[in-house]
Amino acid sequence: MTLRILVVGAGISGLAAARGLRIAGFRPDVVEELPATMVPGAGIYLPGNAARALRLLGLDAPLRPLGDLIFRQVFQDAQGQELFEMDVAALWAGVGESRALSRADLQQVLLTSVGGAVRYDTAVRDLDLIDGAVKVEFGDGSVAEYDLVVGADGRKSMIRGKVGLGGAAAPTGQIVYRSVVSGGPPLSDWTALLGQRSQFVAMPMGGRRLYCYADETVEAGVENPADPRARLRELFGDFGGCVPAILAAVEKVQVARTDEVVMDSYAKGSVLLVGDAAHATAPTLAQGAAMALEDAVVLGEVLKQSGGDVRSALSAFEDRRRQRCDLVRERTHERDRTRDVPPSERDPMLRGRGQRIFSDHYRALVEPF
Repeated sequence: MTLRILVVGAGISGLAAARGLRIAGFRPDVVEELPATMVPGAGIYLPGNAARALRLLGLDAPLRPLGDLIFRQVFQDAQGQELFEMDVAALWAGVGESRALSRADLQQVLLTSVGGAVRYDTAVRDLDLIDGAVKVEFGDGSVAEYDLVVGADGRKSMIRGKVGLGGAAAPTGQIVYRSVVSGGPPLSDWTALLGQRSQFVAMPMGGRRLYCYADETVEAGVENPADPRARLRELFGDFGGCVPAILAAVEKVQVARTDEVVMDSYAKGSVLLVGDAAHATAPTLAQGAAMALEDAVVLGEVLKQSGGDVRSALSAFEDRRRQRCDLVRERTHERDRTRDVPPSERDPMLRGRGQRIFSDHYRALVEPF
């Protein structure tokens, strides 16, 4: 079947969507507003359900030599004393391996999987929903018509606004700090230290490097720090465990605000939003990439099963994805509320029940999607 499909965005979500469509027999156009020279920094943690989705996209083999496998998650208090641990290998047994790796490496695997056919430096200026199709105007003034447009342009999605699928992403109240560290302490586990409305997470990501992710909950109106590295040291300078050695080795720190996207529908007419454009959450459960990869698998399946009937395919996509993505948002809120309980109450609770509470956040995601 021949459908004219446009994927807007060539990040993880867009490239995965293009891969899912190619496996289903379609050949989408992929456009990206940024230049090809923009390489994503930092690292990424992929839980077992992300690995399952990558396997269904036929990408498990090129991923296998990359990064480090994560078998345990260790939770500690701010002094580095253990609160509890999670056996993530057992949690995701039969689903997929959990892995930390360079975000650029994952991006390259996905880019190769779509043949590298991305039109960079290509913005979408406007969209016009017409009967059974979408007319797209690009930044250079050219116009093309598509049977389906897939908006994979992130939590600040322009496509979402243009077609009236929802407003701006809502701030979660968190500021996040990300860094890749060489020469830090040897770590074999995903390790989190929980502080006062803050946490510091580090994990091995291959090549004797650590991926570090930290966040703090702030009041509305607080600006991002002008010097993220200095703020990271200020926030976590009195932490114990592996943190002092990591802070001593940190060179560059990326800082960002987190927000979430909640919509009544992922689709309007022949336009569908996927990934963070449709259902972004705070990255607390590391499910952003996993949900985008699952979206990609489902999109290819429903479009193929529909025989090319776009409207019925998008309805089927909504039916299969809505409950699962809503669940991730709800579990993210639960985890964040628990994290922000004062340590004097939280830490004794987590020592007794943390393993069960935090494992339960993922139970439903072990099931097929």
